[in-house]
Amino acid sequence: MRRDAFAEEALGCDDFLGGLAKIWQPKHGFGYRAGVDPVLLAASVEARPGEEVLELGCGAAPALICLGVRVGGLRLTGVELQPGYAALARRNIAENGLQGDILEADLAHPPAELKARCFDHVFANPPYFEPGKRSVSPDAGVELAQAGALPLSDWVTLAARRLKPRGTATFVQRVERLPELVSALSANLGSVEVLPLAPREGRAPRLILARGRKGGRAAFRLCPPLVLHAGARHLEDGEDYTNVVKAALRDGKPISFDA
Repeated sequence: MRRDAFAEEALGCDDFLGGLAKIWQPKHGFGYRAGVDPVLLAASVEARPGEEVLELGCGAAPALICLGVRVGGLRLTGVELQPGYAALARRNIAENGLQGDILEADLAHPPAELKARCFDHVFANPPYFEPGKRSVSPDAGVELAQAGALPLSDWVTLAARRLKPRGTATFVQRVERLPELVSALSANLGSVEVLPLAPREGRAPRLILARGRKGGRAAFRLCPPLVLHAGARHLEDGEDYTNVVKAALRDGKPISFDA
C-alpha cells in the first residue's frame, strides 16, 4: 500500500544545511524521515551550475534540495513512486526557490518522459534492505523506503541509461551490499569509486558512497574511509562530527572522494 497523501498536522518543516534548506517531511511516527545519509549523498555529487541532475526514488527530495541549494542553477528532476512524498518533493522545491520537476512513477516502468531525457548526474539512496530479510515496518511509506522490491542492479541500470556521456551515477548504500552494487556499477559504467563511511576512527564502515562514470576508463578505486564522528566514542551530549562532515551537514560544503 502506497502513501497517497499526508495530513498537514502530520508534517513538520525541518532545517537542513544549518537552515540553508527548509524541508517538509513527516513528523516522527507519520512516515519516512531523512537522516544524514541523503545529505552526504548530495554533498558527494560533483555537479556544476547549469547541469541537469536526476534523483531516483527521491521521497520528499531532501538530497535533491540539498544539492540544489549547494550548487546554484541546476535543473532538478526527481522520480518518486508514492504520491504523498511526490507532493512533498514538489512543495520543497518550490518553497526553497529552486527549479525542477517531480515525476510520479514506478522505477520498474520508467515513463516515456523520463526515457526521453539524459542527465549530467544521477544519484539515489536505494532501499538498504531486501524484502523478507528484516522486520516489516507497519508504515507503508517507511517500508518502501527501507526494503523496496526493485533489485539494486535495476537502479544502477536505469541510472546508467539516463546519463549523458561522461556523466556520473552516485549511490549511498549499506556496506553489506557493496559486492552487489560494485558488480552492477562495473557492468554498466566505468571508473568505479567507493568511499567507505566509517562511524569513528578504527571502526568498520557501515555505509558506502559509490559512483561510476559513463564511458569512464579508470581502474576501480577504493578510497580511504571518511570518518563521520571524532574520537573513539561518544563522550557527551551534542554533535561530534568531524570537520569535513560537519561542514557538509551544516554549511552545505561538498564531500570529495579524493579527501
